[in-house]
Amino acid sequence: MGWLRNWRRQRIAQRYRLSPAAWSRAEAALPGLRRLPPGTRQRLAAAATALIHEKRFEGVAGVTLDALAVDTVALQAAVPVLELGVDWYAPWTTILLYPAGFVATHEYEDEDGVVHVEQGPLIGEAWEGGPLVLSLEDALAPEPGSSVVIHECAHKLDMGQGAVNGLPPLPRGMTVDDWSAAFLPAFHTMEAYAAEGACAVTPLDPYAGQDPGEFFAVATETFFADPHRLRRAFPEVYRQLARFYGWSLG
Repeated sequence: MGWLRNWRRQRIAQRYRLSPAAWSRAEAALPGLRRLPPGTRQRLAAAATALIHEKRFEGVAGVTLDALAVDTVALQAAVPVLELGVDWYAPWTTILLYPAGFVATHEYEDEDGVVHVEQGPLIGEAWEGGPLVLSLEDALAPEPGSSVVIHECAHKLDMGQGAVNGLPPLPRGMTVDDWSAAFLPAFHTMEAYAAEGACAVTPLDPYAGQDPGEFFAVATETFFADPHRLRRAFPEVYRQLARFYGWSLG
């Protein structure tokens, strides 16, 4: 049934037009989009349109969504799967949008069987088996060199093998050995920065040192939002991501 799904996507893409304002916002967050050739730009628009029509975009906490908001989020979300294919996002269906940062509550059980409850402010979250959750304010106007939309989409890709561990399913021709040889030393470098609590400028956002899953997500958003920074800091990681996503931006 893949051919029928693709036919429907093509028909929808022919009828739906992303707003120019959404392109402007997406290009402000991801400057590399400005250099896309017309054919690639058209494919990206088609992928974003597929997401708009196949995912549920829901405003929460008083958010009323308009076309500009939905188009802008979808354009950014489409970037990582432009070459991989929209079906890489197939297991989840809903994108929840808060007006701004939100407080998340999580329960976990430690090795002694004690249940702990933690609360903390977030601007994005990807639930295993559940929705993508975003701050609309940060999705529409992210800090330079970042994209919370792509960060959380990277977590969704990472979940493709069942665990958020920085190792998504790899396309044919890529190997776990090559991936690990690039990512593990880079993660340990960022982990050392995180352990030291260094105030100096770090190669990537310090959050990349939290765990391998966060390193993959931070590296991914940097790859698309500030590729030169990633290539300078961790060239082997840049090369692996260029192969994985099928993009070369630096």
